[in-house]
This record gives sequence, structure tokens and C-alpha cells, in this order.
Amino acid sequence: MRNWLLPEYIEDILPTEALAIEAKRRRIMDWLLVHGYQLVGPPLLEYVESLLSGSGGDSNLRMFKVVDQLSGRMMGLRADMTPQAARIDAHLLNRNGVTRLCYAGSVVHTVPSGLTRTREPLQIGAELYGHAGLESDLEIQRLMLQSLAIAGIEKIHLDLGHVAVFRGLVKGAGIPGGLETELFGALQAKDLSILGDLCSGLDENVRQALMLLPELYGDRQVLVRARKFLPDYPEIQTALDELEAVAAELEPLVDTLAFDLADLRGYQYHSGMVFAAYAKGCPNAVALGGRYDEIGKAFGRARPATGFSMDLRELSGLMKPDPYPKGILAPYKRNDKVLEKEIERLRNEGQIVVMELPGHESDQDAPDCDRRLMMHQGVWKIEKI
Repeated sequence: MRNWLLPEYIEDILPTEALAIEAKRRRIMDWLLVHGYQLVGPPLLEYVESLLSGSGGDSNLRMFKVVDQLSGRMMGLRADMTPQAARIDAHLLNRNGVTRLCYAGSVVHTVPSGLTRTREPLQIGAELYGHAGLESDLEIQRLMLQSLAIAGIEKIHLDLGHVAVFRGLVKGAGIPGGLETELFGALQAKDLSILGDLCSGLDENVRQALMLLPELYGDRQVLVRARKFLPDYPEIQTALDELEAVAAELEPLVDTLAFDLADLRGYQYHSGMVFAAYAKGCPNAVALGGRYDEIGKAFGRARPATGFSMDLRELSGLMKPDPYPKGILAPYKRNDKVLEKEIERLRNEGQIVVMELPGHESDQDAPDCDRRLMMHQGVWKIEKI
């Protein structure tokens, strides 16, 4: 076995794709910054307890763990940057008003989240803390859709869900925690047989409502059916009102929009509206997000929160990158101030200028350059190679 082979679902990013990813990262970050989102850079390694706080049980399975040689404590490689941003908001910034944060960096997963996915996503996202209203949900979702457009993703399909629908049923029917967990698992798997068995001892209205949830996927008629057939619990009615209001605002920004009232992704920490964006040619969601007001409790400071994140590496794989830009080949002339000034001018304009090195002037292999700086009548000029 060759020692230089990489592990499964881990790969290098070569120049053309790396440049395309970096260009997308810069444009998205610039867009977030002008909307008031402040950049933070959490560490790749933290103590496991901090990384797992408020993030639900799934993160524990996705996280690589190592022993800290200094303290003897267990440390983890981050699998998600959202809990880290929440920790920064709660303990380092400690603001009372609204806080907007953004980030971009690698995360590492023990197993890929899909057959075509890497175990080292390049996560970019934004989080908004301190506001519990629909206005912040809309701000985050608009930013997500705009960021996807900046990344070159067209014809976006948006799914909207709300965990309060299921939670409202659980609370209103007084369903105990153990059964709640089993019902959650059956709904996630869309297993109607197991769901029916679990609901057999419940009140008829609640049983019918839970059995109906997996079918409540589609256009606005989903909300009509939900209002007609789900119990009139306050949490459910509020959730349906919020979904209807957000959909009215976002429909002009997407190609198609659907509701999924059985979407319980991130149920352990999401507390309100959840959303997922899909693009043509990709079976996985290209961006995810939702409201997670409860996560602040894990850090000793409860704060309303909503946010989104996406994987730049996956986005890059959905489109063919532009060819790597060609440069200008410049001769090596030591202490030639005129040449140095011309090279500096070209680089300030954004041109790639590659300096020849001594002993390689006759090299024919210059694939990254299609022009050359040449001296003509005492003036440096650019010629095609």
C-alpha cells in the first residue's frame, strides 16, 4: 500500500478547483460582512464537552476524538462550527442586543453524510443571536438564498419545516419522553408501520395527526390540510402561521418551494423553523439552517438564535470551474528597478506575473503563462507566447 494515499472520502483540492472555491468564499464573506455579520475564527480543536453542548447526539458520532497530551482530557475535531459560534456569542462577546456572526473553515466528520460527500467539508455560514421574531428568520433565509446565488447556484428548491408541529403534538397529548424519542425515529425514517404501532395506544385524534405528518409534504395545500386535520394546539397554529408568512416572502426568490411538516432534522437542538435548499444535480441539500433558541442554555446563557451553513466544496462540485487564469512570464534581472516597477504595477492591477528563475530561462514548460514581458526599444511590453 502506498503511504501517500489519502483515506476514503478525504481528498486534495487542486489549483483550479481551489481557486474557484476561494473565489466563492470571498464573495460570500464580503456579502455577509456588508450585512453586519462579523467574522469569527473558532479553533479546529476543543474539549469534547464544549463541542457537544447543545448540538444533539448526532455530533458525538460524527466527531473525531483525541486525548490532549497537556491536560489528559478528551478533545474533539469540530464537526460543526455552529456550537462554536454560540459559545463565542455567550461567553466571549457577551452582548445583550443582537449579534451577527459569520465563519468559514474546515470541519471533519468520522463518516461522510452522503455517498458523494467528503469527510472534510469547508463550512461557511452565518448566525444571528438575540432576536426571536420572524424578521431574523427571514433575514437568515434571504442571506442563504443570496449566498447560493453568489456561488452560482440557480433554480433553487426550498423546503420549509417547523419542529414545533411535532413538539406541539407531543406536548398537547402529554406523550412521555421515551415514546417521543421512538416517534421521532419513526418519523425520521418515514416508517409508517413502526409509527402506526407506536401510536396505537394514543388518543385517536393524536394518532391520526401523527400518522398524517409524513404525508404533509408539498405546496401550500399542505398548510390547508394541516389546519384542517391537526389538533388546534396553539404551538401548531403559530408554527403554521409562521411558515405561511415566510413562504410568502421567499417564494419570489426561489424556483420552487415546498413544506415538510415531518422534517425533524436537528430535532434535539432546533426549536422552530427549519429549512433546506436543494439544487439541480445534487441529491443532498446544498444549504441547511433553522432556529435553535435552546442552544444558549448549554452555555449558561439562553439566547434566541437562527442561522444557516453550507459546504463550499460541495457547491463547487456542482459546476465546472473556470480555467485557471494564465499569467505573464517575466525575466529574471537582478536590480533592474524599471522591471521591478513594471511587475509591481501589473500585480497591483491583479495580473499574475511569474518570475523566471536563473537556469530555467529556456524551459518550454510554462503552462501557467500565455504572455511574456519583453524589452522593446527601452520599454517593457507584454507579448503573447
